[in-house]
Amino acid sequence: MPQKHLAAPLLLALSTVAGALPALPADKVISGAVWSALSQPAAPQPAPAPQSAQQAAAQEYIQETMAATSRSGRSAVARATAYNSLSGQTDSTPHITATGTRTRPGVVALSRDLLRSFPYGSRVTLQDLSGRYNFGNRVFIVEDTMAARKTGSIDIWMGSYRDAMNFGARQVRITAVR
Repeated sequence: MPQKHLAAPLLLALSTVAGALPALPADKVISGAVWSALSQPAAPQPAPAPQSAQQAAAQEYIQETMAATSRSGRSAVARATAYNSLSGQTDSTPHITATGTRTRPGVVALSRDLLRSFPYGSRVTLQDLSGRYNFGNRVFIVEDTMAARKTGSIDIWMGSYRDAMNFGARQVRITAVR
């Protein structure tokens, strides 16, 4: 009960003080309201619903495909062959590329004329023009070179002699990835 008696005089005092204050122009009231609304912390966003592994893989595939198609640059058609780390197919250091890195899946060697368009370190995609071999959206990196007598050619590193022989020779489109 005593609290009710205190509330009434307090409300009366506040109303007289508010009436004695000068009125603020409308633009000041609006800018003050905007400022106070913007200065308050944003409400936390709800966590996204967990995805299944299949949905996550599909989403990642779509993002990679969109990124690869939107970042494509110059392209060239070349004769593609495959090689592996045998000294008969390379120089005296079969596991070391021309850039000094070790051979591994995803490494390609280009003929010296193509190195002018796709220098060492370039990321490229390949498309088999015969349609017999599917590279998918795989991105290769130019880290090796071919013998000086080779022109208009690309060599794809493969892990085994059998895989390299089965690949054979074919026409591919090389496209730079930006």
